[in-house]
Amino acid sequence: MKHVITALVENQPGVLARVVGLISGRGYNIESLNVAPTQDPNMSRMTIKVPGDDHVLEQVTRQLNKLVDVIRVSDLTGRRHLSRELVLVDVLAPAAKRAEVVQLAALFGARVASVQVRSVTLEMVGDEDTISNLLTLLKPHGIQDIARTGEIAVARGG
Repeated sequence: MKHVITALVENQPGVLARVVGLISGRGYNIESLNVAPTQDPNMSRMTIKVPGDDHVLEQVTRQLNKLVDVIRVSDLTGRRHLSRELVLVDVLAPAAKRAEVVQLAALFGARVASVQVRSVTLEMVGDEDTISNLLTLLKPHGIQDIARTGEIAVARGG
């Protein structure tokens, strides 16, 4: 199971390193990690996706709560939340195949970010499953490069 954890942290040097060190130091993997300032420039929100069972989740949240720089930790896994990810994908698209790639992208709500002579760079914001489905369908065309932001999430309903 993949757990989505958000942590509100002080926006200070070294906080990211301490959080990553704490999680990886206990042998847990971080599947994705996103950090950015909030509306308060003194705080940042971390969205961390950690694979594992409930024991892993409990250990990670317990240890995060012990860090001085951590203000609040929330497990969004079983709660109503909204999550999104951004992907940029460069796909082989010579002139003869370009329209096909662009139409496929449009079906998923992706847009063309850049056109080169032999390829097209697409951008899409969506949930992990939708992005994965798009990438699966683009694979036969020849994916040259992929950059994904990792998941960001916010609780819904307060």
